[in-house]
Amino acid sequence: MSAELTEKPARVSRLLTLPGVYAPQHDTRLLMAALDQEEIGPGTDVLDLGTGSGALALHAARLGARVTAVDIARRAVMTARLNALLHRRRITVQRSDLLSALPGSSYDLVICNPPYVPSPIGRLPEHGSARAWDAGYDGRAVLDRVCAAAPAALRPGGLLLMVHSGLCDSDATLRRLSDAGLHARVSDRARVPLGPVLRSRLRWLRESGLVGESETTEELVVIRAEHP
Repeated sequence: MSAELTEKPARVSRLLTLPGVYAPQHDTRLLMAALDQEEIGPGTDVLDLGTGSGALALHAARLGARVTAVDIARRAVMTARLNALLHRRRITVQRSDLLSALPGSSYDLVICNPPYVPSPIGRLPEHGSARAWDAGYDGRAVLDRVCAAAPAALRPGGLLLMVHSGLCDSDATLRRLSDAGLHARVSDRARVPLGPVLRSRLRWLRESGLVGESETTEELVVIRAEHP
């Protein structure tokens, strides 16, 4: 299935976004649209990994779910808590490096919009706004950790929904999730214009073979993986 986000984008409510916190963009809206296709209600326990502004957590809460949201960045945790208060939604927001603060917890649905932008700097940034998108040379530094951690966070029959760029190899994501015992597939795709971060490193991306000489868009994919 292919989508053009310019036609009927999922609605993103106005949110407070503190400096250095990822503001909702095309990938957020694509994952919101994927959430709308699932059966989510008052009995659904949802975990939002890397919540950022809390946009996805709020969307899940509007659908009726009980939501826990985590982020490694203190400013993101503060932002998500403020947005939950402003929108009068009961969301548990914790500071956590993925599942580190949630030992033994499991969920019906895990949603994740992780950092996935390939970077000429191999190490992950420890501070600043780039922390929300830079993910090593191949863009998989955080993705691979999510693939490894997700099965333990899912209840039997649970579901992972994750969005990332096609630049960081969706087939590798499917293989890793399948190897971890999940039934994984690409459930949605969209082509969007290259954003400012990708444009700023376009020469390096082309020299690395990640972007073609004439390309002006990138593909986003939604990965849907079920726990058997």
